[in-house]
Amino acid sequence: MKKTALIVIDLQNEYLPTGKLPLSGIEAATANAAQVIDHARMKSIPVFHIRHEFANNEAPVFVPSSSGVEIQPAVAPVGDEPVIVKNHVNAFRDTDLKQQLEAHGVEEVVIVGAMSHMCVDACVRAAVDMGYPATVLHDACATMDLAFNGVTVPAAHVHATMMAAFEFGYGTVQSTEAYLAAA
Repeated sequence: MKKTALIVIDLQNEYLPTGKLPLSGIEAATANAAQVIDHARMKSIPVFHIRHEFANNEAPVFVPSSSGVEIQPAVAPVGDEPVIVKNHVNAFRDTDLKQQLEAHGVEEVVIVGAMSHMCVDACVRAAVDMGYPATVLHDACATMDLAFNGVTVPAAHVHATMMAAFEFGYGTVQSTEAYLAAA
């Protein structure tokens, strides 16, 4: 069996209904992520927490030292679980995530978090491109409505499109329940 790590992406206060960038289904996604984190801890699977901040207050969201950048309490790190702060969409870009995975002997990753169409997408693709088989737990991820060229795409469709793309060419997509039952 390959050594697995859990990557928890950007489950921060900014995405809650009280934050500046609320996501559709964030509470359910966070609750499922909490179950997966608890399972990982019980099985001694390393958990890597990713926290997004924009450097130098360059954006109106994820402002350093604001409550919005704090990881939600339900999925907060414990003990020596690493928190990797990123300033870009991709959790591997300009961070030591890859080095930390290597230091832990990780061979495959399980990914949960937000937003499905941005930071989860970038992390999944980068991980697979670096040789880490990826499993995405679809109901432990959340996103938002998007608009393009006068067309609004509901969050459920954005999310389903991303999960379909992952399953088509990047990895395994499972529910939290199926993942935990098989583990």
